[in-house]
Amino acid sequence: MKPFHYLRPTTVKDAINALASAPNARFIAGGTNLIDLMKRGLVAPEKLVDINSLPLKKIEQKAGFVRIGALALNSSVADHTIIAAKHPLLAQALKAGASGQLRNMATMGGNLLQRTRCPYFYDTAFPCNKRNPGSGCSALEGINRLHAIFGFSEKTGPPTCIAVNPSDLNVALSALDATVVVQNTQGERRIPFADFHRLPGDRPDRDTTLEAGELIVAVDIPDAPFARNVHYFKVRDRASYAFGLVSVAAALDLDNNRIKTARLALGGVAHKPWRLFEAEKMLVGQPVSETAFRQAAEVAMRDAKAFEHNAYKLKLAPNSIRQALTLAAGIS
Repeated sequence: MKPFHYLRPTTVKDAINALASAPNARFIAGGTNLIDLMKRGLVAPEKLVDINSLPLKKIEQKAGFVRIGALALNSSVADHTIIAAKHPLLAQALKAGASGQLRNMATMGGNLLQRTRCPYFYDTAFPCNKRNPGSGCSALEGINRLHAIFGFSEKTGPPTCIAVNPSDLNVALSALDATVVVQNTQGERRIPFADFHRLPGDRPDRDTTLEAGELIVAVDIPDAPFARNVHYFKVRDRASYAFGLVSVAAALDLDNNRIKTARLALGGVAHKPWRLFEAEKMLVGQPVSETAFRQAAEVAMRDAKAFEHNAYKLKLAPNSIRQALTLAAGIS
């Protein structure tokens, strides 16, 4: 790990200014991902701006939405009474996403920025477009068991990156139509969650639409009728802490066993959380039934494409969607 300067500002303004004054600087909070990247030599910031002293830890009900400060610990969010009452899907995703020790360190803002766990990204012996744009994607012809089945384009050539977003939190926030609140030297900017993470395109090195010098200050989740019929379903190689092969955030608003509104998002299948808008539309007005859930899963998988080692996801993903919907609806 290379030497770096360390600052600990106490105001949001000072933190943003500190980053703006050094082009190769990084914010650090829990550090559960950033420190790994630094140890492996994947990033080498000349300055670390520690933001843990900033007043960004509140979890509070506002008019029409819940605001979660960017420095709220994942454990605090998962166990908070407001989240349990209004957004249990979020609590389920957080508890599925990491060990207790990590949840006690990781922050909301940091979780949004988790980098992929693709082994070719972490191993500098292999070419990787995400690490070094233009060098190639080793996963295309390599061991791609964990990789994407959605969200890459071959219209202008081979995919530039088939790595997946590793965050369970991001999947739930996608389903819940969250908004990411950021600040920069010019003021505040609000980013709909659907626009926060990027597909690889011609810039696979960029995971989000954050601009240089911007600081995540909060996440807003609009009030919605998803306090009861929800389920976060995660399939992984082992029951203990592990990143998901496929995960599903499912939320239903039911009226006399008929679906008024549905929210669905997939994890472990794309460069960003993969929202299933067409499947949601198909479910509206349908009675709760295995038939409706099977049809929704079929709609969800229309554009999926597998590679040599991850073809199992073409079966695992729709099965997981059906299971998540079944559990969310309370069908035994």
